[in-house]
Amino acid sequence: MAGRFTSFVMFAEMRTGSNFLEANLNALPGVKCHGEVFNPYFIGIKDHTEMFGIDLAARAADPLALLGALRAQTEGLGGFRFFHDHDPRVLDAVLPDPACAKIILTRNPVESYVSWKIAQATGQWKLTNASKLKSSKVPFDAAEFEAHLAAMQEFQIRLMHGLQTTGQTAFYIDYEDIQDVAVLNGLAAFLGVSTRLEAPDSTLKKQNPEEIGAKVLNLAAMEAALARLDRFNLARTPNFEPRRAAAVPSFVTAADAGLLYMPVRGGPEAQVADWLSRCGTGGVIRDFAQKSLRQWKRAHVPHRSFTVLRHPVARAHAAFCGQILSNALPELRMGLVKTYKLALPEPGQAHDLATHRAAFLGFLRFLKLNLSGQTGLRVDAHWATQTAVLQGFAQFQGPDMVLREDRLAEGLAVLASEVGIVAPPLAAMPEDAPHPLASVYDAEIEAAAHDAYQRDYMGYGFGPWRR
Repeated sequence: MAGRFTSFVMFAEMRTGSNFLEANLNALPGVKCHGEVFNPYFIGIKDHTEMFGIDLAARAADPLALLGALRAQTEGLGGFRFFHDHDPRVLDAVLPDPACAKIILTRNPVESYVSWKIAQATGQWKLTNASKLKSSKVPFDAAEFEAHLAAMQEFQIRLMHGLQTTGQTAFYIDYEDIQDVAVLNGLAAFLGVSTRLEAPDSTLKKQNPEEIGAKVLNLAAMEAALARLDRFNLARTPNFEPRRAAAVPSFVTAADAGLLYMPVRGGPEAQVADWLSRCGTGGVIRDFAQKSLRQWKRAHVPHRSFTVLRHPVARAHAAFCGQILSNALPELRMGLVKTYKLALPEPGQAHDLATHRAAFLGFLRFLKLNLSGQTGLRVDAHWATQTAVLQGFAQFQGPDMVLREDRLAEGLAVLASEVGIVAPPLAAMPEDAPHPLASVYDAEIEAAAHDAYQRDYMGYGFGPWRR
């Protein structure tokens, strides 16, 4: 079939109306939806274990072979239904493919959850004869529903991000719209199909058409559970900060012990690296790539990885002194002075506490804008949120332990014992120069830091800074 699409995928979930939408797609000449082709337990429809000469074992070994066969051997436009728990290797193949049309079917998650529970209770997953309807009232399990909702939302976010980053769009259709023939014909137009439906397919019948309150045994408990959910995500701290890479080249290991430090820039990096260098006599190893780091991990068993969190205001002050006042980042310093009018003393120039405090306060106010994506200057690793840094680590592998600077010696001792060595003493950390944080810290400084680093304060439970 000529057109911009050579296949399609319907992203849906159980009890969202995907059987009905599939029936309507199959009513269009030149379109064939083959069902849940990549369901973990069957191929296409329940109890079927083979399609296009490929069985479950062959599909498990190479799911893309079945995808290729479906596309090659379907007369016209071939596709399938895909749920969040189907083979992720197939999602990785079809989501970035602009020649594969995306249909995204959604339904009110409470409705789909209750419908799923009823289907489980009655064993009736499809209805073609209304006289054989089985119905049942079911209990609403709040914890189970929240897990169901989280899985649905995570999948939808992944789909949206995949479409955005590849410049694609999808045809979104809601459960309430799948009986609207005009909407179904709009879907046909999206797919590039020239034919249209006269009416929706009448084979499948709607199950349990009653209002939601008539389907559950514990309506009051359901209402209470739903009331505490933040449906509009009002409690979420807005995040416009760019994603960060894993930063593997910055990692540091002890040469003689299975200890791997994953530094958060702006933290006690020199102090921890010094401690690692004394975990034996071989010093430290740096400048890893992912390949060499994996080799190190294989050669050091047991091993433990860790990072260290620092209070946001202390970390911001360390970045201010170590990167801005020192002119270690001259292009960013120039931008702060010229564009954001920050009154900074010349590099190496002595300045009093009042000048230092005013400049640091201005820097904190800049950080609020910078971390919110409201400046033209990059977010440097020395002041990126620790939340974003740890999320970046997870692209390779997250740390075994997340230590806090205020209990660093205690945490390092635990790590040393886990790999069978005696922890060396932790050297004292020198104060920031030219003026320590304690000399300028007050409630206004704390408030400005909190304003800039809401994600870290909330996510890691930081209170006001204490020396």
